[in-house]
Amino acid sequence: MAKKFKTHTLLQDYRHLSNFGEIAQTTAAWVKEHPHAAAHEVMQWVHTTYGAQEFLKMQKSAAPLELFGAVGDHIPANAVDQMYTVMRLPMATRGALMPDAHLGYAMPIGGVAALEGAISPSFVGYDISCMVQLTILDVDVAAFEKERRHFAHSLRHVTSFGMGADFAKGQREHAVMDEADWSQLQVPAKLKSLAQQQLGSSGGGNHFADLVVLEMLGDLEGLKAGAQAVGLLTHSGSRGAGHKIATHYVQVAAQHTKLVAKGVPKGYEWLPLDHELGQQYLAAMQLMGKYAKANHDLIHDHFCRAAGTHGLQRIWNRHNYAWVQGNEVIHRKGATPAEMGQLGLIPGSSGTASYLVRGLGNKASLHSSSHGAGRWHSRSEAKRQHSEARFQQHMNAQDILHFGLEPDETFLAYKDIEMVMGLQTGLLVEPLARMTPRVVIMGGKADDGD
Repeated sequence: MAKKFKTHTLLQDYRHLSNFGEIAQTTAAWVKEHPHAAAHEVMQWVHTTYGAQEFLKMQKSAAPLELFGAVGDHIPANAVDQMYTVMRLPMATRGALMPDAHLGYAMPIGGVAALEGAISPSFVGYDISCMVQLTILDVDVAAFEKERRHFAHSLRHVTSFGMGADFAKGQREHAVMDEADWSQLQVPAKLKSLAQQQLGSSGGGNHFADLVVLEMLGDLEGLKAGAQAVGLLTHSGSRGAGHKIATHYVQVAAQHTKLVAKGVPKGYEWLPLDHELGQQYLAAMQLMGKYAKANHDLIHDHFCRAAGTHGLQRIWNRHNYAWVQGNEVIHRKGATPAEMGQLGLIPGSSGTASYLVRGLGNKASLHSSSHGAGRWHSRSEAKRQHSEARFQQHMNAQDILHFGLEPDETFLAYKDIEMVMGLQTGLLVEPLARMTPRVVIMGGKADDGD
């Protein structure tokens, strides 16, 4: 007697087809006519009648991957394992892992991956277009130090951090909210009210607004090597709207990938760039890029007005984003674009220096560098190992005014920024300025992604 089976279970690879109902009905009829047929005989008939379904699979060998740090000493092994999984995707062509890399969701933080004809929402991350921005201020360093608490008060007055952060209606306006895509794209259309509410605010967790003193290591438009300057440095992204868009499209990518591929681990799914779904996500991501930039611009503009100063120069870069280059999509999830001559910002931690850099266009890194110092400890581990006495001693010794720092976001949770810079200086980037924190304002508990 033939082994019992369920026809619908045998036909699971055909469920996505528009004529699945017909396939299921005719197969059931054939099975009824052939009651002793085995499962493989049923499928042989289905393949002959409707064609065998072909699926993409993970590659046995990984695409080329370059590591900019030693495994264990600089980059944790679990992050390397995650990146090799990325490189085994059927459309992966090349990748790199930056010296600040650490474990993330699917692709690690600090990962750079090129996919041919495909875009992965999870490889961009949940905080779409998380970015850093620097405004060099028209303020003398000595005058700034003398009035530092006044500047800190002005910055706290114009910033709002974390979940629920917003401003009174009408206090923050920007042309980005007039973008046509807010109404033309289905998912962002549902989030416009939330985006308006959070316009000009910052995320929680590792997002910050710092006042820094720049020590110029090279020349930059009116600032010669050896000169000093004061700057406002901010780190944030696309807030709740970006997180919800990411969540939606990570799920959409998972559903799509199940129809075309087998054996792909959770979180590593993608959308074809030539498919309507891929284009929808790309457009939504780009809208969130504009929205994130608007948030930074509003913080910087309102601070300058509140502090009675103005900006001399503004520098910024995204580090959670995807760039379409020909038929490839370059995903940077916690990595700074570093094309030849391109300016970039690499923040340290709450109590250490940050760097303004110029890219060297390294091909092996896919023209990328680190996006920060990178975590040594997860949030939970950092909380367990946190020493409040050591933290306060360090901040007092450095004379850094600080507000809103959580135990999982102090310098104790991060790699040494000088080590990270040492691994990429002269290779990926050239440092132009070392930025020392003088006022640090952070967002408290994490809310919308790394």
